[in-house]
Amino acid sequence: MPPRFRVRIATAKDLDELVRQRHMMFEDIKHRTVREHRTGDTRYRKWASLNMRRGKLHCFLAVSSDGRVAAGGCVWLKPIQPAPGRTAGDEPYLLSMYTEPEFRKNGLASRIVREAMKWAKSKGYQRMRLHASPMGKKLYAELGWERTMEMAIDL
Repeated sequence: MPPRFRVRIATAKDLDELVRQRHMMFEDIKHRTVREHRTGDTRYRKWASLNMRRGKLHCFLAVSSDGRVAAGGCVWLKPIQPAPGRTAGDEPYLLSMYTEPEFRKNGLASRIVREAMKWAKSKGYQRMRLHASPMGKKLYAELGWERTMEMAIDL
């Protein structure tokens, strides 16, 4: 019988797993050197720990019935500037989505995204953002996310 999964809130005790999943996410995207990954892991660990303690980073893990972490993702309450129709504050930003290869195609990423959206809505937020990898674009579109006009340049 295939494993069943539950989605739970990650805690500080899950920090090693969250860092490992983010590392693997970037490995899958394949646009960093080994040194950049190591540096990124160290910086992310510090940043994630601080933001979890401050209540600004909320992470979700899908765990199999035999206790293995199968997937994860986080919501960062990202500071935003005031604009017409909105005050300064925080806006939920989905990041660090990753599913272990052996658990892909089980709907776990969708479950985590839905859980993150439900959590943000329950906190009174009306909008969420993310940057999608090529692998994630279809999933987000299927869940109702819309493409925006954001652009970037490497300096």
